[in-house]
Amino acid sequence: MISIGEAHILIMATDGFEESELFGPREILLAKGARVTLASPTRNPIQATVLDDPGKTIRPDLAIADARADDYDALLLPGGVINPDALRTNAAAIALIKAFVAAAKPVAAICHGPWLLVEADVVRGRRVACWPSIATDLRNAGAEVVDEPAVTDGCFVTSRNPDDVPAFSAALITAIERKSAGA
Repeated sequence: MISIGEAHILIMATDGFEESELFGPREILLAKGARVTLASPTRNPIQATVLDDPGKTIRPDLAIADARADDYDALLLPGGVINPDALRTNAAAIALIKAFVAAAKPVAAICHGPWLLVEADVVRGRRVACWPSIATDLRNAGAEVVDEPAVTDGCFVTSRNPDDVPAFSAALITAIERKSAGA
């Protein structure tokens, strides 16, 4: 069994991610001893938003095209409007999500992040939480949308908004530890 302190989590994001939805879970995971790697379309620094205003920047550790699901225990997809909308058109990003799902590894998406799950066509029959404006997209993709701070269904952990970061992060940690225990 792997503890969170032994886990390696991949965060996938690009410009326009919601600052607290990347930095918040990242800090929680790092504080628990997890290794966290950030992948983006390029290794150029990416900039957060705080609502619609510019936020902090961070330099990715690797390009999405160089990331392999086999090297990680879980995938985290922060929201923000711009970030998932841009990544939806990135074939390598969608292929990576599908690889995590095929391996039944935890995939956590918050706020607008579940848009990427729609694009990967992996939410049919799943319970998910999301930002209200993408609920119809998720329903049209076959998901059951619920209004809860953190929802776990199979390998998916989803959440509604930045206020849910603590519950979202706790649910992701639980999912990683359950997966490693064979549950």
